[in-house]
Amino acid sequence: MKAFVFPGQGSQYCGMGRDLYDSFPVARDLMEQANELLGYRITDVMFSGTEEELRQTNRTQPAIFLHSMAAAALIKSNGSGGAAMAAGHSLGEYSALCFAGAISFADALRIVARRGELMQNAGKENPGTMAAIIGMAEGELEGLLAEASKEGIVQAANFNSPGQIVISGDIPAVKKAVELAPAKGARMAKELVVSGAFHSPLMRPAEAELAKALESVEFRDASIPVCMNAVAKLVTDAAEIRKNLLLQLTSSVLWTQSIETMATAGATEFVEVGPQKVLQGLIKRINRNASLSGVDTAESVQNILS
Repeated sequence: MKAFVFPGQGSQYCGMGRDLYDSFPVARDLMEQANELLGYRITDVMFSGTEEELRQTNRTQPAIFLHSMAAAALIKSNGSGGAAMAAGHSLGEYSALCFAGAISFADALRIVARRGELMQNAGKENPGTMAAIIGMAEGELEGLLAEASKEGIVQAANFNSPGQIVISGDIPAVKKAVELAPAKGARMAKELVVSGAFHSPLMRPAEAELAKALESVEFRDASIPVCMNAVAKLVTDAAEIRKNLLLQLTSSVLWTQSIETMATAGATEFVEVGPQKVLQGLIKRINRNASLSGVDTAESVQNILS
């Protein structure tokens, strides 16, 4: 059984999507539609923007979403879009829901662009950071966070794979966790280069405005189940989808648990739709028996379609 998975922030790269635009009219038409909807040429940022430009959250999020949806459109246009379920990592959840028909492309793009702006602004209002904790047993994490939380807010942001957890929160608290982690059994602890403490309570300034944005668009029941980050459950109901999207902003991304849920439901083949291979690497560590592939470049599209 096949599942499509869609990447989130951090998968961007300079020149992303350019060969899809140049090689496939379906991708080019979708990208030009996005330029018009956004009121600026996001494709210029994708194709020729610097790494620094692509790291700006308000540009990163629509760029990754658009790349993923262009790749998905190419799969669908060839009748190869037969996934039984889908999931997306953080931002990628919007791509998964759009693919599953729960939200239109135009509405999803507007929400993603607004989400990126709100998260970037929240990062300025409540300065925070994130760090990767590698090789620590989940049982030890609670004690680490409890000790570090004496310096401020800190929580698990992403359960990416067994032994890879990202934490998020106030700068002093995250730095304290990084300092303490080796003595708690971590193989490595490293602060990440990010513009805010994503998936933590420090994103609360974005919550009310994101709720307004989500309420302003129509959600439909998904045509295939989408395993949602905040609950690690397969969801099709439109009202539940809207609620979980808002919850996701300040909640942990339960990626390991989501992949396990999908495998239990019968997924044996995972196709990463969008830039790079980050999710394939994570899934390999979660489920060694899974079949993995990706659709990113024109060459990989041809491989899928052949």
